[in-house]
Amino acid sequence: MADAGRSGNLRGLRRGLLRWLVNLRPFFLGGVLLSIWPAVDPALIEPPAFLSTDPERITERFTRCGPGRAHACVIDGDTIKIGPRKIRIIGIDAPETHPARCPEEARAGEAATAELQRLLNQGPFTMTGRIDDSHDRFGRDLRAISRARADGTTQSIAEDLRAGGFVHRYLGYKTGWC
Repeated sequence: MADAGRSGNLRGLRRGLLRWLVNLRPFFLGGVLLSIWPAVDPALIEPPAFLSTDPERITERFTRCGPGRAHACVIDGDTIKIGPRKIRIIGIDAPETHPARCPEEARAGEAATAELQRLLNQGPFTMTGRIDDSHDRFGRDLRAISRARADGTTQSIAEDLRAGGFVHRYLGYKTGWC
């Protein structure tokens, strides 16, 4: 009879422990994700708000970069220049223009560059980066670029370029355009 009581208590303890562990699952998952975050390539994904730098508001008018470079210009479909800073947009890979590997990549690169310039010149926008690693291996600032729309939604420049087929999602390596 005493064994039956102990057996019931053990089952109750197991159930309680199981409920406790199930409730801790989201916290455990969050801890794992935060611990691997520094290892994620900073150019891959836009950072969540709590891991972002303060927004930097940009009101410049963008031209194309070239001889006698302007203060604010578009280098290619995923890189811009503001003053001495070169800024690469997080999460996208545009066709190369300097130099293109084939005529199709040159055409696609020109189209992506023109579309990025058009999107940037639609009005003021904000740039944010990761608080822990804000540069790529070439020394370019890595930034997400967005703007608030009149209807209260947020426009992501990277998403618009991807949706239009001008760029690919950046996967940590260059994708082929030829």
